[in-house]
Amino acid sequence: MGDSGNIGNTRNIGNIVIRRVYEAEPAEGAVFLVDGIWPRGVRKQDLRMEGWVRDLAPSPELRRWFGHRPERFEEFRLRYRRELDGKPDAVRPLLDAVRRGPVTLLYAARDTEHNNAVVLRDYLRSRLTTPAGT
Repeated sequence: MGDSGNIGNTRNIGNIVIRRVYEAEPAEGAVFLVDGIWPRGVRKQDLRMEGWVRDLAPSPELRRWFGHRPERFEEFRLRYRRELDGKPDAVRPLLDAVRRGPVTLLYAARDTEHNNAVVLRDYLRSRLTTPAGT
């Protein structure tokens, strides 16, 4: 996929997959639900996952403002990234998991291109490229 190996003096880590929680395909690696609300119609015992990181979900106010309206996605991305910047202790466990191996972020939204998991995946990737040996 192009996300492996060393590039120059940086290590490119970060096999992060996003997947709808309703998909039948098994998730890869460590699995985290990234929505603030439990997905409708899904039983907790049916999900194999490391955890539910609801602290990393967009705030209720931001989620309501966005309303899954694609025309608001770029502004949603900016606002959500600011929220994530303010939660370094909540982000750290996901970054650690990605450094250990593949991670799947589960979400419930119907729109596969305009949702919080897309932003979170990109945010984590932007935080992962570190100087080699650190």
